[in-house]
Amino acid sequence: MALEIKLNQKLSQTLVMTPQLQQAIKLLQLGRYEYLEVIEQELLENPVLEDAREEDGDTEGSRRESGEQDDIAADKDIEKEAPPKELETAQGATQEDPAQDLFGYNGKKSSGGEGERPSVEATVSSPEGLGSHLLWQLRTSELTEEDQDIAALIIGNLDRNGYLCCSATEIAEEARRGEEDVERVLSIVHTLDPAGIACRDLRECLLIQLDQLGQSGTLIWQIVDQHLGDLELRRYDAIARAAEVEVEEVYDAVKSIQKLEPRPGRPFVDEAPVYITPDIYVRKVGDSYVLSLNENGMPRLRLNPEYQALLDKRTGNNEDREYLNDRLRSASWLIRSIHQRQQTIYKVTESIMKYQRDFLEKGVSNLKPLVLRNIAADVGMHESTVSRVTTNKYVHTPQGVFELKFFFTSGLKSGSGEVSSESVKERIKEFIASENPKKPLSDQAIVNQLKAEGVDIARRTVAKYREMMGVLSSSRRKKVF
Repeated sequence: MALEIKLNQKLSQTLVMTPQLQQAIKLLQLGRYEYLEVIEQELLENPVLEDAREEDGDTEGSRRESGEQDDIAADKDIEKEAPPKELETAQGATQEDPAQDLFGYNGKKSSGGEGERPSVEATVSSPEGLGSHLLWQLRTSELTEEDQDIAALIIGNLDRNGYLCCSATEIAEEARRGEEDVERVLSIVHTLDPAGIACRDLRECLLIQLDQLGQSGTLIWQIVDQHLGDLELRRYDAIARAAEVEVEEVYDAVKSIQKLEPRPGRPFVDEAPVYITPDIYVRKVGDSYVLSLNENGMPRLRLNPEYQALLDKRTGNNEDREYLNDRLRSASWLIRSIHQRQQTIYKVTESIMKYQRDFLEKGVSNLKPLVLRNIAADVGMHESTVSRVTTNKYVHTPQGVFELKFFFTSGLKSGSGEVSSESVKERIKEFIASENPKKPLSDQAIVNQLKAEGVDIARRTVAKYREMMGVLSSSRRKKVF
């Protein structure tokens, strides 16, 4: 069979991901802060692009003054940058965390009032960290230089809760010393403030604190040392039988144990709050809801007229003109992409709020099941585009600030149709909040209450939702005294 070369013409349509299209997609999926960073970078790199606010005589001082006035006006009816409780996440406590079971600690920090301001000291200096606090104490000790090095390694391997997160063997290998030397120095570190520091587990942490309080050998010490598992499960009768004491004595001992600190490093954790700035606001005006994009702090981009005039005069060499033309096209495309991004966010949010009208009126318990396909069909976009728009975008509603992704939830069957899984979680949370602490609701009891309201749900689904919300099982929620 002979081989030959032929030329054929073929007409076809293909989607080409041009750099401009890639930029538009990137802008669409960026959160507000990343989006502003991209714009600022473009302003620095592209001489044809400029911020119209600066050209309008908007100096730094006037911008600051007007910004303060805007904030004052907005604060009258909107809490602009306060993250709602729906967006909070627990730091450090998990379902299997024994410290959470024993002490009821959920890792959340309490927050001050709305109008509180940080002290002057807090604005000019940062609190002392755990490492520096411990090293300062070691400098006043009589440890040799070699032991100081071991102690520094121990302190350097403490986690945020003050627990030692590596073994004595690993520290010995790093320090090129024997394990007995590491254990000896570790016992010295255990005497430092805060009590219980550099422990390897909860049991050791509590025992160190009890030793420093002079409670060695007492019933409290015995319960922590030998019955911590029963204590986590609140098996007080079993502890009383094993220790050959009355249950009331165990109750008193448990009250003392709960006063101990399960996370000695907690007071030294300095975490700045994460503030969320909404991309769009939903306000109720009369009987309707009005949407408005958050343009506060956003640059007003435009093309520099001087560079445009240079191109119109057709002066300069070809290389300069080619560069300016390229920059001009890039700037024009960026401006169009920004306008398209804002319009898309507005359209998608408007569609979501139309579906979730009951949520706007009555709250999370009235959230309806919603999937990307519903919104994509309503606004005439692809599901992937809707997914990009709703990622890392936040909306301020009369019910609080929520990520747009929050409104997409699966549905469960009920007597009146389908209900949102988020509304079911809210009902579970309400049931548990109003339960009798001495007789907490079991998962099956919650199932029965939901079925009485017409929601058909399995017990394992209730357990899954409860664990997702960081709520303990009924046996671990039970308060005996």
